[in-house]
Amino acid sequence: MRNNIRVNRPGAGQRTKKRRCLLKLLAVVLLLTGAYWGGKYAVDAARKTLFPVKEIVFSGNKHLSESELKAIMGINGNEGLLTLSSRELEARLLKSSWIKAVSFRKDFPHRFTVRIEESMPSALLEMNGRTFFIDDKGNMLEELKEEAIPFLPVISGDPFKNKSVFSEVLILVKTMKDKGFTAVKDRIEVIIPHGSGPEDICMQVDGTLVKVGHGDYEEKLQRLLELEDEIMRRGIPVDYIDLRFANKVIVKPINEVIR
Repeated sequence: MRNNIRVNRPGAGQRTKKRRCLLKLLAVVLLLTGAYWGGKYAVDAARKTLFPVKEIVFSGNKHLSESELKAIMGINGNEGLLTLSSRELEARLLKSSWIKAVSFRKDFPHRFTVRIEESMPSALLEMNGRTFFIDDKGNMLEELKEEAIPFLPVISGDPFKNKSVFSEVLILVKTMKDKGFTAVKDRIEVIIPHGSGPEDICMQVDGTLVKVGHGDYEEKLQRLLELEDEIMRRGIPVDYIDLRFANKVIVKPINEVIR
């Protein structure tokens, strides 16, 4: 005798009910999604139009013009104060080697203030027939297309081929600047010796060759100033001055050596 097993299957009415539930759920999801994006669009639009930037005030910039700064920041005149991101703008500006630090202030309703701290050129680097502004750390700021600036010392040579010597040259240049040595000279050219060490650092000071060597720069510069007064008083035509020795200075006149 075979038992009849009856399987209950959902009827057409139940399937229709499930389909309606799914459609209602989908409609709710679409409604919420639309509300979210619509609200976001409305908020973004309000942020752009509520406090539009009508004035950008820059301060502290000497080498970079306002138009250059705006181009670096990527501001096109359609921004609102609420949409400007200080973090993004700072990251863009600091990509310029001229900019050392930057800060912002939003002055509602329409002014955006940008305060720039620029890197100061410490010297000129003459390398491979080209001249660059560099800061006190040796970073290249900008290529100089015109005539050299007379009040800045000139560093001659390739720093990439002699980095250790270049570091010492930068210390020498900083010492000259701090002690006011550069202010009393017309032209100073510090030479990076090719294939040599710091002990061979020398410079041309107003046409006179001065062998400086390594270290004790403040003391050596003071000795040089005192010696120049004596040389000028005696009217000695000098070939070179050697400051590399601790207890003596060598002055080589054009025709003989005086110790």
